[in-house]
Amino acid sequence: MSGDAEDYGDLDVRRNRRIRVVAWTVIIALILGGGGATVLTLLFG
Repeated sequence: MSGDAEDYGDLDVRRNRRIRVVAWTVIIALILGGGGATVLTLLFG
């Protein structure tokens, strides 16, 4: 059993890194999109 856990250790690290990158990308896109919508609303109100 411990051999199997060691085999998947690298995949778990890569998976966590990918999830973190995707999460930050979504957060930044939401902030930029929300900010852009706010600016357009103020300009063309």
